[in-house]
Amino acid sequence: MRCPFCAHDDSQVKDSRPTEDNTTIRRRRQCESCGARFTTFERVQLREITVVKSEDRKEPFDRSKIDLSVALACRKRGLAQEQMDQLVSGIQRQLETSGETEIPSQKIGEMVMDGLKGLDSVAYIRFASVYKDFTEAKDFKEFAGSVKDVGGA
Repeated sequence: MRCPFCAHDDSQVKDSRPTEDNTTIRRRRQCESCGARFTTFERVQLREITVVKSEDRKEPFDRSKIDLSVALACRKRGLAQEQMDQLVSGIQRQLETSGETEIPSQKIGEMVMDGLKGLDSVAYIRFASVYKDFTEAKDFKEFAGSVKDVGGA
């Protein structure tokens, strides 16, 4: 693993432990050249997934995009980071085990919406407002009127 401080190619693993949801291994490393310590995270990837965007553009699946979207939707909602991590890990696992290598971005968006719907109704509406491209206040009102209150604050 390359050192993020001096770019030396070798580092030594000092400590490894699973994260709380047991989907990732957290490794503390130390650079053999400059002695700096840093953390890496390792997770299983079952297959390479390509996301098919609008106009048939394709790009590699990037879990961090879902992480960011979920974090923004859940901002200041009092949800534990572990709940959000489990949601994103579950979506990633479903995608990797689906047997498909190319997945439309719309399908991923629907999976995130379904997950947020069961987690927090406000986060669900926030995500939907961007995903469904709400343009007016009435769009919020109509969508929010169709949402049943679920967990969360």
